[in-house]
Amino acid sequence: MSNIYLRQATIDDLPRIIKIIDSAKKTLRDRGVNQWQNGYPNEEILEQDIQEDISYVLILNGRVVGVAALQQGYDQNYQEMTSGSWNGNSDVTYSVVHRIAIEADHQGEHLSSALLQQLLTMSYHLGYRDVRIDTHPDNLVMQHIIESSGFEEKGTITMDEDLGVRKAYQILLK
Repeated sequence: MSNIYLRQATIDDLPRIIKIIDSAKKTLRDRGVNQWQNGYPNEEILEQDIQEDISYVLILNGRVVGVAALQQGYDQNYQEMTSGSWNGNSDVTYSVVHRIAIEADHQGEHLSSALLQQLLTMSYHLGYRDVRIDTHPDNLVMQHIIESSGFEEKGTITMDEDLGVRKAYQILLK
């Protein structure tokens, strides 16, 4: 049986996180998805995530195989939707999953779903019942993972870093 858990990333994890993110960029490019193809996220952003204590790594049998940022409070990109609307019972503050990626050698093992479930638990633990996430309209794999994790598509948002339109999702935890 595999040993799998989530922990906060440390600065010692940064080289591994960069490798995983770079691999994810290549996978997206190979799939024809124009997401993360213009330098974002870069080393500076990933290091900032660690310094702000919002970076988490997924550990499988003692090895970092996944990464994500769990932003807390609010995100400027999520304040106004370009189409659709957030749930009427939305909280003023919420958590947002960003920069989620699994090591290429472990794709297809449902680890993205496991990582997302762990992040939902962490959100609840931190006091957030409203959790949001977005992905590129062409990223069908991530859309499937998000929807199978219980999120509902709510509309679209525009990201500040590249002015790209993203599908926006939300889940309200009870």
